[in-house]
Amino acid sequence: MRRILARWTAFYGANPLHLLALLACLALAGYAALLVSSDPLAVRMLLWFLAALIGHDLVLFPLYALADRSLSGLLSRLPRARTATRPTVSPLNYLRIPALGSGLLLLVFLPGIVRQGAVTYLDATGLTQEPFLARWLLLTGTMFGVSAVLYAIRLGAARRTGPRPAD
Repeated sequence: MRRILARWTAFYGANPLHLLALLACLALAGYAALLVSSDPLAVRMLLWFLAALIGHDLVLFPLYALADRSLSGLLSRLPRARTATRPTVSPLNYLRIPALGSGLLLLVFLPGIVRQGAVTYLDATGLTQEPFLARWLLLTGTMFGVSAVLYAIRLGAARRTGPRPAD
């Protein structure tokens, strides 16, 4: 049995459970496509899906990959005391995570933040879109603040325990 599994892994490159999970996901996606195909809005949904795919892969991904690469380069140029008594903790992920959260919130709530469709929103809900910008800024500030506190805690813990041995 082990020989068969080893041969399968050498041929396929992964465990057979991986293939089983992949086939189950494809079957589920095919079933969902079959259910939607009779809907008159299926073409519109397909166009939205393709636009989102192209918009992400050709526009957004290069932009945030460039921003991440620039941030990495900027942080690597900052002077740091790398001595045996002062360990360093990279702040990169403590900036990436809140920036990603803020960007996703901006993407989701952009129409409300820029007050697009204010009349329709007011008619539908009886509320204005005024608090959207303030709430987005508050959430963004909170995410960066929590991240800064976590970074300070991690930096303090790293200084108390001392430097890690080099790999």
